[in-house]
Amino acid sequence: MSVEKIEVAENERALNFIEEVIETDIAKGNTRIQTRFPPEPNGYLHIGHAKSICLNFGLAQKYGGKCNLRFDDTNPTKEDVEYVDSIKEDVRWLGFEWAGEYYASDYFDQLYEWAEQLIKKGKAYVDDQTQEEIRQNRGTVTVAGTNSPWRDRSVEENLDLFRRMRAGEFPDGSKTLRAKIDMGHPNMLLRDPIMYRIIHIRHHRTGDKWCIYPMYDYAHGESDSIENVTHSICTLEFAVHRPLYDWFIEQLGIFPSKQYEFARLNMTYTMMSKRKLLQLVENKVVTGWDDPRMPTITAMRRRGYTARAIRAFADRVGVAKRDNVIDFSLLEFFVREDLNKTAQRRMAVLDPLKVVITNYPEGKEEMFECVNNPEDESAGKREVPFTRELYIERDDFMENPPKKYFRLSPGKEVRLRYSYLIKCDEVINDAEGNIIELRCTYDPDSKHGSSSDGRKVKGVIHWVSAKYAKKAEIRLYNMLFTKENPDDVTEGETFFDYLNPESLVTVEGFLEPSLAEGKPGDKFQFERVGYFCVDTDSSPEKLVFNRTVTLKDSWAKMNR
Repeated sequence: MSVEKIEVAENERALNFIEEVIETDIAKGNTRIQTRFPPEPNGYLHIGHAKSICLNFGLAQKYGGKCNLRFDDTNPTKEDVEYVDSIKEDVRWLGFEWAGEYYASDYFDQLYEWAEQLIKKGKAYVDDQTQEEIRQNRGTVTVAGTNSPWRDRSVEENLDLFRRMRAGEFPDGSKTLRAKIDMGHPNMLLRDPIMYRIIHIRHHRTGDKWCIYPMYDYAHGESDSIENVTHSICTLEFAVHRPLYDWFIEQLGIFPSKQYEFARLNMTYTMMSKRKLLQLVENKVVTGWDDPRMPTITAMRRRGYTARAIRAFADRVGVAKRDNVIDFSLLEFFVREDLNKTAQRRMAVLDPLKVVITNYPEGKEEMFECVNNPEDESAGKREVPFTRELYIERDDFMENPPKKYFRLSPGKEVRLRYSYLIKCDEVINDAEGNIIELRCTYDPDSKHGSSSDGRKVKGVIHWVSAKYAKKAEIRLYNMLFTKENPDDVTEGETFFDYLNPESLVTVEGFLEPSLAEGKPGDKFQFERVGYFCVDTDSSPEKLVFNRTVTLKDSWAKMNR
């Protein structure tokens, strides 16, 4: 997909439908705005979550409100402190700070008290059916469900059993607490949904205090209500959950938080399922959650994406009521736009071909002044050493070039960036006929910025001094999948069948010496090559750089 330059201006774009709701509320005098971002700590956040973060925190900022960070830690079988810490790091890296840090587990006592309240009202009961029996008796979209044999237990019996469930008298799966709504309801989620299940597992915050845990649909709306959330914003798949969200709030008579749904982010060549991403990690397809090929925020940070670019992307994608698919190249566009303005320029050769300048005095060395970023004068300049032996990119030379080839070839001149004009005089081959060296001559009067005889040379190529170049491992990342929608599999296939075997290509490159000073996370444009950052694996003994994004959208052109 070709993406034209896009300028995103908050005061120029139309309001999205959630902003319209908020502004209508404000016009009615409801000026207090409270949102929340409620992740489950069972994995690392991905780019889809980044959109939700930007939306919830962005709305709070725009309308002078507050946004809480609340962890939906109601399933101790899948949750871990590692995920809690990573989520907090991701939110802060994106540029946001929460008004309050809360956990659904903070409210376990209150949720339990409200559950007893519903039992006393005759709105909840303890069910002895197995999970499979409950599923079978729920019915279908066209067939009503069947009432549980234990649906009409007395209030006293239900209270006794529920308290004994809490006390740990019963094994996992032997009993549940269900809301008593309507087993014939057209919305199957309202067919006596489960409120509590028995799980004898230690919780990462409450320890062994609880062996019954609330379901998401029971805990979520009540947690919003406790925090006085005014606008509870979820993705579209939770639209069918909204009647249940409202039912619990109404039955309990608590603060009436309201839920609104927007379309989740779907992107080409990208998988958003945390369950499937975990499979990639567990099967060692990737090196971890922060592998730069992953769509997680931590992986994008390691790859060299900027928080500013992701925020701009989220704003450009906007908030819709219908699901759609966004081309991954749009995200890369915003990454390029930001790095073009901020990344310092450096010279690096990833596929080296040696050049010997035969008429350059042996032992002579010069330092050439190079601009750090032409988009930012304050970035200043640096000096790069020039010597008799250099490395250039192999594809910057062609022995038998076609017409309009302006790089180096036998008998032709090019300019070495920031320095001299050189002409290729001789090509040296090895025994197999491979080109291993070029012998060239330079024009000492053609130094960059000096007067010359008026020769105009169209070709300008980059280089590094062979004497002072620093070796580095360069990791060239591409799309992890070859299929635009890796979830769309045919019978007998899995998403593993669409893994891109060239999603990571590693080469040994030569860098100008200043790049050895880079720290993990530092970002650069390798001139004429792409944008790169120092990887967390990098050390003074072994430099490692990740390709963040190419200078142009080469992937889209390859896959047209």
